[in-house]
Amino acid sequence: MKNPSSGFTLVEMAVVLLIVGLLLGGLLPTISSQIEQQRSNETRKQLDEIKEALIGYAITYGRLPCPASDTSNGVESPTPVTGFCDHSYDGYVPAATLGLVSVVDSQGHTGFAVDSWGNRIHYAVTSSNVNAFTTTSGIKSTGLSSLTPNLLVCSTATAAGFSGSSCGTNNALTSSPGVPVVIFSTGKNGAQGGGGADEQANLDGTNANNNRTFVSHTPTASSAPNGEFDDIVIWISPNVLVNRMVAAGQLP
Repeated sequence: MKNPSSGFTLVEMAVVLLIVGLLLGGLLPTISSQIEQQRSNETRKQLDEIKEALIGYAITYGRLPCPASDTSNGVESPTPVTGFCDHSYDGYVPAATLGLVSVVDSQGHTGFAVDSWGNRIHYAVTSSNVNAFTTTSGIKSTGLSSLTPNLLVCSTATAAGFSGSSCGTNNALTSSPGVPVVIFSTGKNGAQGGGGADEQANLDGTNANNNRTFVSHTPTASSAPNGEFDDIVIWISPNVLVNRMVAAGQLP
């Protein structure tokens, strides 16, 4: 007798495919979450490296670089350096000036530091003390006791009294009078922001409106009261900056 043909029937194949589909469907959200967490961790590491590069630049040149403009290809703006920055509150990390690794961005420009989602990393620098922090020897000539960096990082953009120059009531994450540097990634949702008040507060600063307040807190979904928020924000304490410059002999 001939052996009956072996193999799966169509029904059996359908059941197997269904089971595989269910297993993959359950794994995909987990894998996606792991990928986003890895990107977030990589971006945080990158922000820390930029922070160290900025401090190193200040130690070497006695000042902080200006942010890059939208079209300066990662070079601080303006050049030649005047001390007055074209984009103190709405510029980008000047990766070319700092000697950092950069890539060609979505607009075809080179020289910019880009986060794990492909977005340019933002950099704001204080213009207080008549631009002392970005003027050669400005920090030294102003005197440590007179320095008043005034960039503010707040926990929300909807607290009572929040404005472009104040965090409002019980809302400040940075000590008074402020910090000299804020660096941030716009996260997965990109440079357009998530539409919420907190993310918009990080993107509405310009030299013209003197808007120097930024927001940082844990990620929130679009259903949160202040909308979606996935920005990653860090800053440089004035004490850290000054102490590192003193230790290096740049300041008395």
